[in-house]
Amino acid sequence: MTLADILKSHSWLSVKLTLEKLFPDQGEYCDDYEKVFYTLQTMNACESNVTIDVHWVHDDFDNTEYADVSGYYTNISDRSDEYSNSLAIEFTPWQEWLGMPIDTKTLEMFSQLEIITYCLNEMTFAGFEQEDIQTEIDRINKIADDYDKMSPEEKKKNTYSWDEIKERFKKSDGEDKAEDDDNELKI
Repeated sequence: MTLADILKSHSWLSVKLTLEKLFPDQGEYCDDYEKVFYTLQTMNACESNVTIDVHWVHDDFDNTEYADVSGYYTNISDRSDEYSNSLAIEFTPWQEWLGMPIDTKTLEMFSQLEIITYCLNEMTFAGFEQEDIQTEIDRINKIADDYDKMSPEEKKKNTYSWDEIKERFKKSDGEDKAEDDDNELKI
């Protein structure tokens, strides 16, 4: 069963009610989600070698649980290394999303409406139009290219280690230490 299969078997009203339940803070974007929903229902799916996996994750930072949407290569031989077991798929073209099969454990753990809703939320992480998502991909790629072109000295000057970032954001009397604009975090 693919994402396209379950999308075509549900109405927007059912998805909207699930969206309002799972993401009450997204109410102002309901019209945007609706447009995406109908766009997806009329779009042709492309075959995909990635399976959608929705599962619960415990966030140790704030001790909460949330549903994480990721993917994994359907064909194990497509995995290039040990780190490709879980794929970030939020920037994947929507036609490919539609052709992705849904993991069997996901289908057991979540209702189809929940799966649709979690996927819609993930698909629109960077925008409600594919052009907006592509713009964000281009922006990220430019940052990566700019970084790759830096000399080792420039990289050291313009980036921070994880330990430096943690230190800069330690709370002291309820205020961030990283306040002044001269020490703005560079990403």
